[in-house]
Amino acid sequence: MNKENLPKETPKGFTMSNQFEAIFKFANEGIIISDQNSRIIKINPSGLKTFGYDDESSLIGKEIEILIPKKVRKNHVEHRSKYVQNPHARSMGEKYDLFGLKKEGEEFPIEVSLSPYNNSFGMFVICFIIDITIRKKAEESEKNYLKKLEKEVEERTLILKEAIQKLEKTKNELDNSLKREQELNSMKTKFISIASHEFRTPLSTILSSLSLMEKYIELDDKDKRVKHIDRIKKSIKNLTEILNDILSVNKIEEGKVIVKPDSFNVIGFCKELILDLQGLLKNGQEIKLILDEFDSPFIFQDPKLLRHILVNLLTNAIKFSYENSKIELIVKLEKSDAYFTVKDSGVGIPEADHKKLFTRFFRSSNVENIQGTGLGLSIVLQYVNYLEGTIKFSSEVGVGSIFNVNLPRSLKPN
Repeated sequence: MNKENLPKETPKGFTMSNQFEAIFKFANEGIIISDQNSRIIKINPSGLKTFGYDDESSLIGKEIEILIPKKVRKNHVEHRSKYVQNPHARSMGEKYDLFGLKKEGEEFPIEVSLSPYNNSFGMFVICFIIDITIRKKAEESEKNYLKKLEKEVEERTLILKEAIQKLEKTKNELDNSLKREQELNSMKTKFISIASHEFRTPLSTILSSLSLMEKYIELDDKDKRVKHIDRIKKSIKNLTEILNDILSVNKIEEGKVIVKPDSFNVIGFCKELILDLQGLLKNGQEIKLILDEFDSPFIFQDPKLLRHILVNLLTNAIKFSYENSKIELIVKLEKSDAYFTVKDSGVGIPEADHKKLFTRFFRSSNVENIQGTGLGLSIVLQYVNYLEGTIKFSSEVGVGSIFNVNLPRSLKPN
C-alpha cells in the first residue's frame, strides 16, 4: 500500500481499545489472559480453536491448569506461583517441551510466551500460545530421516571396516607367515651350528676314550679303563640330552605334545629321578631331596612332562655348579598346589641375561664355554604352561640360582 492509499486521518470512532480488540479477536496465535491467581478471564477465538473449545464459557474463571496435561499440573502450579512473585516477559519451554490439553483429552505440543501487565484491577498475564504440532512432525520426520541416514552410514562404515579388517587380517597372516618362515630359517641355521658343535664334542670324547681303552686293555690298566668308560657314559648321556631337547622342540612346534595326567607318588617319583641323575654328578656333588610335611604324597599331574622339567633344571644345576657342591630339590604339597624348587650354589646368571633366559637358543654370557644347546629352559617354560603352572627364578653370579615351579596339584584332564 503506497502513501496515497493510506487514510489521511484516523477513522471516526476508532480508538486504541478498538485496535487491541481487533488484534485479540483476529490474531492467528491463541491468546489467554489470566489474573494473578492464574484464573482464565479471557481467551480469543484462536485460543479456543487451538484447545478444541466452541466457546469460552467452560473456561472463564477456571485455573489455567485445565489446559495442561494432568501429569504436569502439580509442577506447573509450583512454577506459576514462583512466577507471580517475580513476573516478567519470558518465553517458556527453552529447556524442555511443553504440551497443551485439548477439550477431548488429546495432548499436543505448544510454544508459550508470557507478558505480565498491571492496571487498577491488579496484575494480569497475557499468554501467547502457538500449536507447533506440524513443526514437531516436520522435526521428527527430519530426525527420523537423519537417523536413517546415520544408520545407512554406520552400516556402510561397518561393511568398510569389516573389509579393512579382513585385509588387515590377511596382511597380518602373511606377515606372520613370513616372520615365522624367517624364524624357522634362523632356527635351522642356529640348530645346525649348535648341533654340529654339541655333537662333535661328545663324539670326539667317545672316539678318543675308545681308542685309549684299547691301549689300556693291552696294558691291563683297570682304573684307567673305568675312567674312560665313565667318560663314554657321560658323553652318551650328553648326546641323549641334546636329542631329547631337539625332539621336544619338534613336538612343541608341531603341536604334538599331549598332556596325560595321572595319579602318582611324588616322593618315589623324585627319588627315582635323582637316582637316574647320579651318573651326571661331578666329583663330590650331591642332590639332596627335601620334603616339606604334607598329608598325602600323591598328585594328579603328567609325570612325563614333570620329569622332563625337573631333569632339565637339575641337569643345569649339575652342569653349572662346582665340584663338591650340594644341589637341593625341595618339594612342598598344599591342598591345591604342588611346589618344586631346584636350588644350587653354582656360577649364577648375570642380571643382564635374566629377561632372555627362557628364550630359545639363548645362553648366559658366563657359561658359553660350558656345553649346552640353549633349548632347555625354553622347553621347560612350554611344559610348565602345558601343565597350567608358573615358573620363577632368582639368581646371583657366584652365589647360585633358585628355580621355583608351581603346578596345580590336580590337573584337569583335557
